[in-house]
Amino acid sequence: MQIIRNRRIYDVAIIGSGAGGGMAAKVLTEAGADVVMLEAGPMWDPVKDSYMFRWNYDSPRRGAAIPTQQFGEYDAAFGGWTLDGEPYTTAAGDDFFWFRSRMLGGRTNHWGRISLRFGPDDFQRKSIDGLGDNWPITYEDMKPWYDETDRLIGIFGTNLPFRNEPDGIFLPPPKPRCYELLIQQASEKLGVPCVPSRLSILTRPHNGRAACHYCGQCNRGCATHSNFSSPSVLIPPAMKTGRLTIVANAMAREVTVDENGLASGVSYIDKNTVRDNHVRARIVVLAASACETARILLNSKSPKFPQGLANSTGIVGKYLTDSTGTGVTGFIPKMMDNHPHNEDGTGGAHLYMPWWIDNRKLDFPRGYHIEIGGGRRMPGAGFLGNIHAYTGVEASGTPIAFGGYGASLKRDYRRVYGSTVSFAGRGEMIPNPDSWMEIDPRVVDKWGIPVPRFHFKWSDYEIKQAKHMQETFRAIIHEMGGTPLSPMPTAQQNYDLAPGGRIIHEIGVVRMGNDPNTSALNKYCQAHDAKTVFVADGAPFVSQPDKNCTWTILALAMRTANYIAEQRKAGAI
Repeated sequence: MQIIRNRRIYDVAIIGSGAGGGMAAKVLTEAGADVVMLEAGPMWDPVKDSYMFRWNYDSPRRGAAIPTQQFGEYDAAFGGWTLDGEPYTTAAGDDFFWFRSRMLGGRTNHWGRISLRFGPDDFQRKSIDGLGDNWPITYEDMKPWYDETDRLIGIFGTNLPFRNEPDGIFLPPPKPRCYELLIQQASEKLGVPCVPSRLSILTRPHNGRAACHYCGQCNRGCATHSNFSSPSVLIPPAMKTGRLTIVANAMAREVTVDENGLASGVSYIDKNTVRDNHVRARIVVLAASACETARILLNSKSPKFPQGLANSTGIVGKYLTDSTGTGVTGFIPKMMDNHPHNEDGTGGAHLYMPWWIDNRKLDFPRGYHIEIGGGRRMPGAGFLGNIHAYTGVEASGTPIAFGGYGASLKRDYRRVYGSTVSFAGRGEMIPNPDSWMEIDPRVVDKWGIPVPRFHFKWSDYEIKQAKHMQETFRAIIHEMGGTPLSPMPTAQQNYDLAPGGRIIHEIGVVRMGNDPNTSALNKYCQAHDAKTVFVADGAPFVSQPDKNCTWTILALAMRTANYIAEQRKAGAI
């Protein structure tokens, strides 16, 4: 195989351009490093390429999902749980879905911007309940980096009187919408707190970026840079230094090492020419997303590391977790026949519900938060489907019955528009020995790169947590005088707990820790086996609290990149 070798030697090669890769590039270039970034997808500019201002009726598909954009044809994620020519496999009897977004900035272009810090308890859970493992760092170690991430990117929210929901440096939150206030009234009657969300969306001009103008299409990529994405916030300052080179359509195959076991660069496929290339670098930072990072490390075999790089103890690929997730939608008759009113706001909800119960009183050990939805959003494909399932009683006492066709059906759609609310739980999974990934020995992708094989099982902890979610969501809907639009799922259905990977919070497969026998990385996310190899995405996470992982990926990547800069300055690497 002929490999095109680049003579230039970079200080650092970063694989991936999302939250972790973008942060590492910003910090390292500003610290003086000459950096090359490899991105598996094309370049993408939210100003020029976003579908932010398209109407759904501009498309004959009304914005419906297509194979290359599985959250809708205007969504800013090129990819999904399947990619043409890039398969993965699952062990017999297991379900796991692997989401990938191939474009500059990766998933940061379309994510929900829910930006929750992990709390003090989240880093030390084993000391509290004996399950899982503690992180090698504490909240106090991370607090300065969370604070700096808040200041750099901008986040709205409020400080809360809950020990495990730490204060942040917040912009003012937007006011709740009408349906959100109704949810808040009902949930607080049941003792469930409902508080301002924490979203990385600007409600005030911040660091040269404009405040959000409330078009509500955050998932399409923000042409005004008012919400966080790597191409809006992290890559521009890195490019401004003149020290960042981006190589798009570069599919990483493996990290190469020299005779001393130190990183020497990255080999990759140029997807434009389908040729093998090699870029040279003294330090390699993997930020390709957790499972892609693990895949690259496992495929990086050499005489020095025959089991793969950073894997001398066989730990890479273990401890795979995803957030738990289930949801319920309810029809609220008193929100029917509503007057048109102002629903200005962000693409995400302005309120959410943090975990509120002491788990010692429950039959499962870890909590979840609740994301709410509803309102009069832009109609699109699937709009008000299953209207015949909307049941209840009119204000006049007449039983509600919708359906049919023609003029009466159009009238019914107008009457119920904006009369549903939804609840989605996102909870903590405890790592278990049945959930992990490896390299499939028989399958390669279209580039000839061996693909991952996933093993995944939920334990009773997560299934019981999903039951609690379902019961809570239904209780709130009933408190609002409404009706859930689906029956209570059964134990045989795992209470509608989403399969692994469906929540797109997969993390933990290149774990950090103090003991090289149980971790691949040290507390600075530096490989125990190779001191010039680092990881800067969700792969180093020791646990998956009930908070979305992106804000911790950003803060941890900032900490890691600053450590690399210090070590370079000291001549240690």
